Amino acid sequence: MVAIAALIVIGGFLPKVTGARSVMAISAADLRVIDGDTVFISGKRYRLVGFDTPETMRAKCDSERARGVQAAVRLRTLITSGEITLQEIRCSCAPGTSGTPYCNFGRLCGISRRNGENVGEIIIRERLARPFHCGEFRCPKRPGWC
Repeated sequence: MVAIAALIVIGGFLPKVTGARSVMAISAADLRVIDGDTVFISGKRYRLVGFDTPETMRAKCDSERARGVQAAVRLRTLITSGEITLQEIRCSCAPGTSGTPYCNFGRLCGISRRNGENVGEIIIRERLARPFHCGEFRCPKRPGWC
């Protein structure tokens, strides 16, 4: 496996993602895919925003699980085949709940890009995910995959 340098950009908040406060270089070996829209890096879990993939662990049917596995495999391929960045952004949760079980199952939120392109847009284009956008303090109900 080729070691790929990745950057984590911490501190930008939507819709202004230009307010980054720090950048840390890491190796691709430090970035682990949990499922098609969740990654683990530097001891933190991030929900990648702007898209939704089928579930793998909490799938409601076999076809959802199979499509969720496809999305996770594709995300793994993307993060190991180019320059990857992860920009931490504010989650769409009630103020003060980010990073707690009351917001996104304790996950932080982020946008990941491969060679400058949002990985969510790539996965949506390949029909392994669908667009999913939240409001300022809450997300809409997710439609099922079964």
